[in-house]
Amino acid sequence: MNRKIIRIDETRCNGCGRCVQACAEGAIALMDGKARLVSDSYCDGLGACIGDCPAGAITIEEREAADFDPEAVERRLASRGGTPFTRHGHGPTPADFACPGSAARSISVQPAPPRPPGPAGETIASRLGNWPVQLHLVPLSAPYLREARLLISADCVPFALPGFHSQLLEGRVLLVGCPKLDDTDAYLDKLAAIFETHAIRSVDVAYMEVPCCHGLVQVVREAVAASGRDIPLSLIQVSIQGVLRERAQATPGSPGPLPV
Repeated sequence: MNRKIIRIDETRCNGCGRCVQACAEGAIALMDGKARLVSDSYCDGLGACIGDCPAGAITIEEREAADFDPEAVERRLASRGGTPFTRHGHGPTPADFACPGSAARSISVQPAPPRPPGPAGETIASRLGNWPVQLHLVPLSAPYLREARLLISADCVPFALPGFHSQLLEGRVLLVGCPKLDDTDAYLDKLAAIFETHAIRSVDVAYMEVPCCHGLVQVVREAVAASGRDIPLSLIQVSIQGVLRERAQATPGSPGPLPV
């Protein structure tokens, strides 16, 4: 039977992978550097991927195609290890089907090398143990989230704080976002799902002293409260001059006093 289904013009596709991220059904995959429809039965024909294609390579056409099969989609997602959101009925997030550059991976943190004498030979070892770090891109199914100690950082903090790796990141899984420029409602839902699903051991929130950055603190507090989990929460404020000003314990869900 004829129905609406996506069409990908491979001559225009630049292989950026944004349509792969936008398709919650996992119907699109990158093959040989081009986006391709994996199976007609995985495509619902609604075209959520169209607006995310910067090359204009995706359109909707009407042709003979197999019916959309939600059960086949569920089996495909399960085989790929995707874990759907359970809050508010959301399905899998685009990050679960990200391009290779955004694929979840654990990083083997190497011991810091011996420091040669003198400031000229000083070296700093990376303490980053996970990828990706941007909160929108981190899959809910990422294995490094399980029983993690999270550091949720405003994205300006690593630039301002010279000792970010040694002072804050050691032994933590990093999630980064901007409460001023990003969609904090999406952050709230995603963090609550992470807290609810992964038995998180503790959460540190690193934020800048500027007023707009306090929004990150409130989002995390609300997410912990919404998850129903009892998770130790610590707030870390960093000055614009790059000074770690204060650590304070916080109560989930309550505005409460912020460090000054």
